Amino acid sequence: MAKARRRRVRDTWKDKQWYTITTPKEFGDAEIGTTPAREPEMLLKRRVESTMRELTGDFSKQYVKLKFQISEVAGDTATTRFIGHQVTSDYVRSMIRRGTSRIDSIVKAETKDGQKMKIHVLAITIKRAKSSQQRYIRETVEKLVVDAAAQKNFVELVEDIIGGKLASYVYHETKKIYPLKRVEVIKTKVIDEKKS
Repeated sequence: MAKARRRRVRDTWKDKQWYTITTPKEFGDAEIGTTPAREPEMLLKRRVESTMRELTGDFSKQYVKLKFQISEVAGDTATTRFIGHQVTSDYVRSMIRRGTSRIDSIVKAETKDGQKMKIHVLAITIKRAKSSQQRYIRETVEKLVVDAAAQKNFVELVEDIIGGKLASYVYHETKKIYPLKRVEVIKTKVIDEKKS
C-alpha cells in the first residue's frame, strides 16, 4: 500500500515582519505593542487596546481601557489614532450602591474641529431620585457635554475626558439639581463619518 506523501506546510511566519505599534502624539507616542504582518497595508484599521496604567504607570487608572486603530505605517512603526475608551464593568459596579439612582446619558457631540463622538456619561445620586429629577439631570448632562465639546478641538476634548476634567465639570454643574455621589464618563466612541 502506497504511503500518502505529506505536503510540506510553508511556514508563513518567516515571511512576516514585526512592527512596533505607537499611540498618537497626544498620548505621548508611547509604544503599546508589536504585531507581525506580511504587508504593512494589512495593519491598517487593526485595533489595539491599552490601559491608562500601561501608558502612564498610574495604578489608580488601571480600570480605564483606551482603544486605538492603526492609521499609518512608516518603516517598522505603526501609528494609531484614538477611537474611544471604556472603563471596566467591575469598576462601574463598584460605584453603584443600594438606595442610589443610576442615570445614564449617551450624548452625541461634535468638537470645534468637526469630529463627532458618542459620549456615555454615568451620574450616580446619593439617594434615590424621582424620575422627574432623573430626567432633568439627564437633560442637563446632555446639554453640558454638547456645549463643552463645541468649545474644544478633538485632542483637547479627549484629554478632558481621559483626565476626568469633563466629568468633574458636569458633576459640579449637575449636583445643583440633586445631590450626586459621582459622575464618570464611562465610554466614548469616535464616530467615523464614512460609516455613520
